[in-house]
Amino acid sequence: MQQATTLTFPDTLASLRRHEGVWEGTYRYYDATGEKFDEHASRLICRFPKTGPYPYHQTNFYHWSDGRKDERDFPAMIVAGRISWDNELIQGWAADVALDEFGRTVMLHWVRKDMPDAYLYEMIQLSDCGRYRSRVWQWFAAGKLTGRTLIDEERVSASWDAYPV
Repeated sequence: MQQATTLTFPDTLASLRRHEGVWEGTYRYYDATGEKFDEHASRLICRFPKTGPYPYHQTNFYHWSDGRKDERDFPAMIVAGRISWDNELIQGWAADVALDEFGRTVMLHWVRKDMPDAYLYEMIQLSDCGRYRSRVWQWFAAGKLTGRTLIDEERVSASWDAYPV
């Protein structure tokens, strides 16, 4: 019988811990000129399991108004004091912004493996009450801005274990 591994989470990621729970929102995609070309609803389940192989695990559910759906799973490790992804879709990291004395800001950098010449940076701002957050992705390819993704979310539950994944 295999024993469960007890996970610890570094204090350097305290702001990120405030994002645990279930978030619902809207993703809006814009090209470099500001023209919107996609929009869809989302539900993200962000969890910090106490046991298991991954100290962070996020599952994203996307729903378009035309009936399309997509689901993506992002288990992550902690490497060099940051959450680190390296799976079939993305490679990247997330970290608290230490200069934000209010603990509202998290930064991410990642590359989609199907777009190796492109990368993006994401900034997440969490409201002081912890119920709302805003996310901005800035996409670059060949050194040039190619688009932005704006995401507005509301935490619908702090308890992720009540939601099936």
